[in-house]
Amino acid sequence: MNAPEKKPRLVRPDMEDTSKVNVTYEGETRAKFRTLIRSTVDEVWHEITRTDRPIPAFFDSRLDAERMAPGAKIAMRTPDGKYTGFVGRITEFDPPRRFAHTFRFTSYDEPEVVVAYDLEEVEGGVQFTMTLIDLVPGSKTAKQMANGAKFILGVLKSCMEDGRPKLGVRVLYKLFGLLAFMQPKRCLSTNWPIEKSGVTP
Repeated sequence: MNAPEKKPRLVRPDMEDTSKVNVTYEGETRAKFRTLIRSTVDEVWHEITRTDRPIPAFFDSRLDAERMAPGAKIAMRTPDGKYTGFVGRITEFDPPRRFAHTFRFTSYDEPEVVVAYDLEEVEGGVQFTMTLIDLVPGSKTAKQMANGAKFILGVLKSCMEDGRPKLGVRVLYKLFGLLAFMQPKRCLSTNWPIEKSGVTP
């Protein structure tokens, strides 16, 4: 009897406790990741939409936005701004309840997907749901996002409840910084400009 195939892991499981992340797959093109965060809706909303400094839950990337409103271009860039991990457009922005945007890795020539974040105040804190929509089965994007979603929720939970990610994640991010020069040239932020509208986010 063959052993079951193991799913690839983005990071070591001891880096973040993702055991409290509930995962629901709705066919092959949609997946929901949900966790309870001991915090307030406003605090969690601010953490996932701020543009003033890197967001640990999003792999320590900095959110760059034309403006924070539907239709606006967004990008996730390295802390120094030199490289861009993904680009997209905001599709929904309903503070502090729902934030949704298209998503395309700059390193892949693959169709964009939609990522939606829903925040609901419940007993004990905030029910935080991340939904991946229009996944292309078998694509690099789908595989990487499925692996990364639980990690994102685990880091967000740690940041909101403990003030920072676990040590393993902080070490991983230091490594990311040291290896940033290995990013493909196509990921350089100069290839993915965003014109600011002059409207304050």
